[in-house]
Amino acid sequence: MTSQGLAVSVDGLRRTFGDFVAVDNISLSVRKGEVFGFLGPNGAGKSTTIKMLCGLLLPSGGSGTVGGFDIIKESEEIKKNIGYMSQRFSLYEDLSVEQNIDFFSGIYGVAASRKRERKEWVLEMAGLRDRRSALTGTLPGGYKQRLALGCAILHEPLIIFLDEPTSGVDPISRRNFWDLIYDMSQAGTTAFVTTHYMDEAEYCDRLALIYRGKIIAEGSSGEMKSRYMKRQVLEIDVDRPVDALDIISRTGIDTAIFGSVLHAVVADAGIAVPHLKKLLGDKGIAVRKVEVILPSLEDVFVTLIEVA
Repeated sequence: MTSQGLAVSVDGLRRTFGDFVAVDNISLSVRKGEVFGFLGPNGAGKSTTIKMLCGLLLPSGGSGTVGGFDIIKESEEIKKNIGYMSQRFSLYEDLSVEQNIDFFSGIYGVAASRKRERKEWVLEMAGLRDRRSALTGTLPGGYKQRLALGCAILHEPLIIFLDEPTSGVDPISRRNFWDLIYDMSQAGTTAFVTTHYMDEAEYCDRLALIYRGKIIAEGSSGEMKSRYMKRQVLEIDVDRPVDALDIISRTGIDTAIFGSVLHAVVADAGIAVPHLKKLLGDKGIAVRKVEVILPSLEDVFVTLIEVA
């Protein structure tokens, strides 16, 4: 795709802190109007990357553009043309809801003729019309989250960076938040979202998995599962999952607990299923069900980090 069709493009991006390599020569591109997920565990390099893209942190190496602006030479222009929401929501908790909106209107240079209209839009979107005078610090997490999003896009940017935006909020608020992001994407806004919740990747058009500063996979959710999972995933329902995990892991089979069941990654389910049933049965563990399932992105990620 040509650069005209890209909202974000980076090549060989690198950031070090002394001897520690936080971001290790990553390259990626994000199309205009796309919801791009940047996934990985805490400490993988997600926040460092997003800060470089937002002009908040100078790269140690590499190059890139955001909205057509150079991330090294034109960081101030980038800041004017993007929205940025950090995992701490960037709100002033000792200000009222309305005062926060007014403050960010000034920061982002919203035209005086548009301020009232944009304020009412944020209040409506966040469900805070009747709580505009409430101290922000007294709001539940989901309301703070939507208010922070509204403040980040008061100036109607075409690109928005969301750094762990659903961290610390309840599942319903997380789902509602993603509905808002999807609606923005449909209207043409590009969303670059970092998260460590693997299930949230299903909301993204494309995603990249980062581990220890390196991108280890990139593509759509479906592409990830088909391209990187050459083995089969078994779901194992037993009465003592922790004990079963220990027993199966000792055989060298990659196994993890998913809720109340186990997921085991095997080369051949036809051989593995009867073997595991017998193995667990001989140890006195009741096996309720063992079946082949479609891999989750977490299964893919666990498989990839074993060889990273």
